[in-house]
Amino acid sequence: MSHYVSNHRLSESNKSFVNQLSIVSIPNSVQEALADKRWKAAMDEEMKSLQKNETWELVDRPAGKKPDGCRWIYTVKYQADGTIERFKARLVAKGYTQTYGIDYTDTFAPVAKINTVRVLLSLAANLDWPL
Repeated sequence: MSHYVSNHRLSESNKSFVNQLSIVSIPNSVQEALADKRWKAAMDEEMKSLQKNETWELVDRPAGKKPDGCRWIYTVKYQADGTIERFKARLVAKGYTQTYGIDYTDTFAPVAKINTVRVLLSLAANLDWPL
């Protein structure tokens, strides 16, 4: 990496972060991930979390239907000083293969903007709404 980028102007914590980037490799396949105990542990943690949260339920496959696929996404989370915080693996569904009305009928994503939350809390405080 030093052949392409100079880090002499970076702070010590940024130098540490850049050095960590060149040390850790992100797997391109499940086989690569399973070869490294850190990635395998991250995958195990994700599976335990999905089971604990009851993300899915097992059902019989309808005749003539193929199940939707899934894939693993691997990322490394860093602390502010550039050291590795943890290895993170996420199992994601290939939702682009689904058809509305056949594979699903509605979607739900509980996301709220922080401004909306602030307005609601302000209203609750000013109007003495119970929380």
